[in-house]
Amino acid sequence: MLNARVLTLPRDTHRHEHVHHQVVIGLRGQAELDVEGLGVALDTGQACLVPTSARHDFQGNDRNHVLVIDLDRDDPALTDPRHGEYERLAPLFDRPQTVSMDQQLCNMIQICAAELNQSPDNAALHSHFAAGIMHCLSHRVDHPTPPTGRTRHTVSPEHLRDWILRHLHLKITIRDLAAEACLSVSRFHEVFRDLTGISPHQFVIQVRLERVVELLHYSHLPLAEVAFRTGFSSQGALTNAMKKYRGITPSALRSRYKKR
Repeated sequence: MLNARVLTLPRDTHRHEHVHHQVVIGLRGQAELDVEGLGVALDTGQACLVPTSARHDFQGNDRNHVLVIDLDRDDPALTDPRHGEYERLAPLFDRPQTVSMDQQLCNMIQICAAELNQSPDNAALHSHFAAGIMHCLSHRVDHPTPPTGRTRHTVSPEHLRDWILRHLHLKITIRDLAAEACLSVSRFHEVFRDLTGISPHQFVIQVRLERVVELLHYSHLPLAEVAFRTGFSSQGALTNAMKKYRGITPSALRSRYKKR
């Protein structure tokens, strides 16, 4: 068994265990897992590896979605010595653990989840996506992202871009960004504008719209869902932002992509 599916975790805490390995990846909203004492707050940048028979509690808020991958420990993808990734995949489930995902992997998983929702009965697609995601996760376990080297009172637009993308579905304030940069709000605003030439608020909108463009290009999500996933309060708010900063509406941009 090797399968991937998108689920919504219940608001009330549930507990269970199963006879297969499992990976739980945050897609949107907030969800929590407790796997044999390992507490995990799942967001769009976290994956949790749950070994066979590990008892775990789980719950989520009203807007949570998670991607769940089920893997039988005897599945060929894990146990076939002829498989080039055998040595990497087999030890992943020796213990419960979390994996922090970079933005490239987060983007890929979001696209995979959208495709899975479009084809709920395509077992082959679900299996292939599950295998691909597992190999990507195993690579991150073996090659973790090195520290950014960020020090106190340092403003890094690239670091802030990554932070915004990990929290894209949430309301992001300038205070949040200033705290991430270890600066006061007024000092952060001044330093950021001097460094980039735009305000922090404009920067947040630009990052949101970059993700909107990706979703319009590579997914079939309804515009309302695109707006929700990228942190806009409504489809109308998304349309207004696109027209102001990109000079085109989301529907017109999607139509342009379809004609290519």
